[in-house]
Amino acid sequence: MPMKISCVQMDMRLGDVEYNFAHAQDLVRLAVDRDGPDVVVLPETWNTGFFPKDLDPCADRDGERTKLVFSALARELGVNIVCGSVANRKGGGYYNTAYVFDRTGAVVAEYDKTHLFTPSGEHQFFRPGSHTCRFTLEGRSCGLIICYDIRFPELTRTMTLEGVDLLFVVAQWPAKRAMHLETLSRARAIENQMFLALCNSAASDTACGGGSAVIDPWGQDLARAGAGEESISAQADFSVIQGIRDSINVFHDRRPELYHV
Repeated sequence: MPMKISCVQMDMRLGDVEYNFAHAQDLVRLAVDRDGPDVVVLPETWNTGFFPKDLDPCADRDGERTKLVFSALARELGVNIVCGSVANRKGGGYYNTAYVFDRTGAVVAEYDKTHLFTPSGEHQFFRPGSHTCRFTLEGRSCGLIICYDIRFPELTRTMTLEGVDLLFVVAQWPAKRAMHLETLSRARAIENQMFLALCNSAASDTACGGGSAVIDPWGQDLARAGAGEESISAQADFSVIQGIRDSINVFHDRRPELYHV
């Protein structure tokens, strides 16, 4: 079955948690009303922006508010929500945590960003996660990574070898490196012969660059956003994947005995 995906390219306010929670819910509702998707995707750290240096008053507490609000919203709207990520305090530290909710409101995945962006000092404020993120939505095997994670192809390939054929990428990627994000997203889709749904931020406070997209396994755009706040939608037809993999069988032709990474 095809899957319709809506990426909500949100312009959040740095440190304004109340506004961001209300605005995120409004944008999800608008996307569902307009496009009727199976899945709605939010960007990285939509609750705080990326990122206030004083995290304590802004961060969620073990995802309690995020889970309460978006579990109820997913259940009310009957839609799966890849709820981007939130600045999150748990176990005595701060994490950049993603949550995924199915149509019933159940949490089907939780992921802490594993590669923290050292050039911005993210590693000085957040702790890294220690596991990959693979889950099932609408019967499809999905994976999720956060922003800087996309620069590490081993992470995506590991999930592909475990059966993932749809990768969600949530980000707060700056406009000044927008070309990198577009190139890396296409590369991950092409080299793994998978669908990729990218949801970037349009945060004007921190000059994020938008460019959210749904990309097919050939690296072609099914939908792509501009730089400002908007939602895009496209349908992923998974029936094409096997034909693509049969025509260029990179998984058969791999030589893992030569790779030492």
